[in-house]
Amino acid sequence: RMTELCRIGVPQEIWDRLEPIKDDDQAIKDYGIEVAVDMINKMKAGGVRGFHFYTINLERSTRLVLEKLNFVPAVSEVRPLPWNPSLSEKRAGENVRPIFWRNHARSYIKRTELWDEFPNGRWGDARSPAYGELIHGVQVRLPADQALRKWGTPESVGDVTSIFVRYCQGKLDSLPWSDTQLQAESSAIQDRLAQINGAGFLTINSQPSCNGAPSSDKVHGWGPSNGFVYKKAYLEFFVSPANMQALLRRLATAPTATYYAVNKAGELFTNCVEDSPNAVTWGVFPGKEILQPTIVERVSFLAWKDEAFDFWNAWSKVYAEESPASALLKGICSDWYLMNIVENNFQSHPESIFELFDGLGSQPTN
Repeated sequence: RMTELCRIGVPQEIWDRLEPIKDDDQAIKDYGIEVAVDMINKMKAGGVRGFHFYTINLERSTRLVLEKLNFVPAVSEVRPLPWNPSLSEKRAGENVRPIFWRNHARSYIKRTELWDEFPNGRWGDARSPAYGELIHGVQVRLPADQALRKWGTPESVGDVTSIFVRYCQGKLDSLPWSDTQLQAESSAIQDRLAQINGAGFLTINSQPSCNGAPSSDKVHGWGPSNGFVYKKAYLEFFVSPANMQALLRRLATAPTATYYAVNKAGELFTNCVEDSPNAVTWGVFPGKEILQPTIVERVSFLAWKDEAFDFWNAWSKVYAEESPASALLKGICSDWYLMNIVENNFQSHPESIFELFDGLGSQPTN
């Protein structure tokens, strides 16, 4: 199919090599990697210095091609940090970021591109330098017809809740806030995420706790070999005013949990006494200082909230301006709160943060 789309011919020698392995998908992929490496090496020898890869959802194959060409480090070094570092030379030393933009790295890079220095080893004061403004707002990356097919036409809070639940269950592969399915680490808490979403706490970011997983762990691991990584449980979600007040009463009896909650207008609730950053991910490695690459911090959260709320408005534009669906999404944007919770006791079991929600939740009428 690709040869037809590109209007190119395939050398007979390639067809001959494919014939005996045509029923073995893995063997075909391995041969494709071999062919790609050989072709690129020939182009390099001819003076070509730039190569563009279309992964076509075959990230592993592309990664192996890059490795064999020595364009990237080996697999054991693939995740130097929990997030993908920028390739910009200016940001080469950056190793700390707020967790809020985990699914929106491009936006974070854009809003910090004018910074003279980037956090390395510790997080400084995000008020100076300040975050860049959202000039053009956010956009739903799906064409309107695809968004309609995927998310339908919600006309009640219950409809919206159902969309979030289906995403947590793996029945939807994206939301306006995330272009991809839940990250692998969230599989351990997938059922609990679906449960609290069903109760009206609409999650857009999460991570389970982790107490000393090897840095080589395929789900939680990152950083140099022979190290150990740690995470505090984290949840970020939209919540109605009534559900938030009930949750705040519950949090008043939870001494190890910290939170921020803010509405679109900027009304802030928190139990954090200081504005200092709270490390939610860190790693211990041989011969190195402790790395703390992911943090929660007030100024950054307030910068992110404008973006997070704007996705409701972007979603509403999929529908006619005066339609019930558009009015519903705009209403949630104006009335609800964006909230995050950190369970600072990382030694507790991964589901302990969800106990805060037990028995809570209602779906307010529109």
